[in-house]
Formats: sequence, structure tokens, C-alpha cells
Amino acid sequence: MDNINERYSRQMLFSGIGNEGQLKLAEASILIVGMGALGTAIANHLVRAGIGRVRIVDRDYVEMSNLQRQMLYDEEDVRDHLPKAEAAKYKLEKINSTIQIESIVADVNPTNVMELLDDIDVVLDGTDNFQTRFLMNDACFKLGIPFAYGGVVGATGLTSLFIPGETACLSCLIGSNASSGATCDTVGVISPVVDIVASMQCVEVLKYLTGNHGSLRHALLSIDVWHNRQHQVSITKPKATCPTCQKGEFNHLNKSTDEATMMCGRETVQINRGMPFELDEWSERLTPLATEVKKTPFLIRVQLHEGERLVLFPDGRVLVQGTEEISRAKSLFSRYIGN
Repeated sequence: MDNINERYSRQMLFSGIGNEGQLKLAEASILIVGMGALGTAIANHLVRAGIGRVRIVDRDYVEMSNLQRQMLYDEEDVRDHLPKAEAAKYKLEKINSTIQIESIVADVNPTNVMELLDDIDVVLDGTDNFQTRFLMNDACFKLGIPFAYGGVVGATGLTSLFIPGETACLSCLIGSNASSGATCDTVGVISPVVDIVASMQCVEVLKYLTGNHGSLRHALLSIDVWHNRQHQVSITKPKATCPTCQKGEFNHLNKSTDEATMMCGRETVQINRGMPFELDEWSERLTPLATEVKKTPFLIRVQLHEGERLVLFPDGRVLVQGTEEISRAKSLFSRYIGN
């Protein structure tokens, strides 16, 4: 208890948390999906706050363009081609060695989302696409787990804490097929709005986990930090026709996992092989066929003669980088990976 009093002393002095709230945080388990800009800021706040168990999931690896806004990474992570989940875990354990941090390098999809939510108290959104967000929204409302949504692009952000049985859900407010088409990779993003939205997500989660439910916002917050605008929309009344929180249909959980999906704005197509890769074996197999092959304990990066690049992960995923055409990506996958 002495170590807790020292580490969290300023947080425990805050009347909304105190000793009792700090103990509740130590007993809590959270899942952060996506360890990009939002995910790293969220993890930094909540690991420092003393959440007892933190599970982080991300499918990608650290690139130079991430460093402008993804606070847990540095140039060494880029040079080492580290998966974001592994790089984040390493940094977070240096910040707080007293809690349990679990990292998973994977694509969140209908085949694994329910397992990832096992024994979790709150799910936090650090993703960059609505396909995954609506999947998590469905899973959370099916299991009765609060979902802390957040999204940023340019200088604008959206965030809300959706609580099954108490509030509307993401599908109610936005519609399950909604997408503005704008992403950080197409219109950019400034780092301060990331920190603001992540902080708003975290403070609602801290309220919820410490039992301060009367202080919850119960609204979708929209902010534009460049033009100094802020707006709130109440989430206390679910839409009667909502397929998720009212009808319990959970359509996104029932969708088949796509073999090939485009990663928006990145000239990258992800293809799921359906079986694991043995990295040593595939490094040897691909070396004679490519201009450059680099293997790490977590992935293989293959520079092709055609100009594109393949990134192979042990779980069977392949990123085909340098194209947005699924047909082209599948052709290269077939040529170099086969079945």
C-alpha cells in the first residue's frame, strides 16, 4: 500500500478517486483496440493511472510517419520494424511495472473479437476505421461491456462512452454504414486533437471504473480545435430501430472475415492466408525471389522486384504495400505466397 500511496498520491488526493477509487482501478481490466495515435495516448494515461490489467491489440508495425503523433514510439522502433503492440508494451512496462500488460499482434475481426473481450471491464477505441468500431460496438453491447469510442482526423474529434442498458450505441448515433471518407492518411491530423480526444475517453473511463456514474457525460462530444468549436449530442435515448442495442441482431459479429481488405489511405491491402507463417522458413524461401528480405522476431518485410512490398506476420496475415487494388494485391500474394 505504501508504494501505491507514493505512486498515485496526487491522483488519490483528488476527491473523485481517493483510496477507494484507486483500489477499484487496480482491480479493473481494459482492452485498447488499436495502438496508433489514440491508442498510445490512451494507454499512456491509463497505465500511469494504475489500471490493474491492460490488454492492447494492434495489427500493424511502427513506421516513420507515426512518430509525429503516436507518443510511445521512437526512431529505434521504426528501424527495428517492431509491431506496435510489442513496442507499446515495452514502453508501458517501463512506465509502470506494477500492473499486467498483455500485447497481442492481430487483426480484430469477427473470429477473435469475443475472445479478446473475455474478462474485460471496458473497451477503448484506438482504431482508424468504422468497420472495426462497429464490430466492437456489437461485441460490447452483446456482452454488456461499456465502449469508449473515439475518432480524430484533421483538427476534429468525436468521443463518447456507450454503456449497454443505459445509453444509445454507436450505431444509433452514426449509422452502421457511416464513413466520411476522410482519414489521417488522406487529410492529415495534428497531434493536439489526438491528446484531447484520448484524454476525454480516459476521463469517462476513470469515472465509470471508480463508480462516479453521476458525473458521466452521457453525450457524444464533437470538437474542432482549429476553429474553436465544440458540440454535444445526448446519448440517453437509443434509436428504437437500432439493430444493435434495441433489436440485438449484432450483424457485424455475423459477417464473414474478408480474405482481402484495403487499409484506407495507406496504399496497403491486407490478405489473410488462413494459416500461420513460420518466419525462418519463409525468409529463406523468399530471399532468392526479392530485392531485399528483412526478418525480425515479429515479421518479415519483403521488397519485390515489381516495386511493391510484402509484410508477413506469424498469424498468417500479409500486408501488400504499394497498391490500393485488391486484384493486384491478390496477384502478388498468389505469385509469392501461393495457397
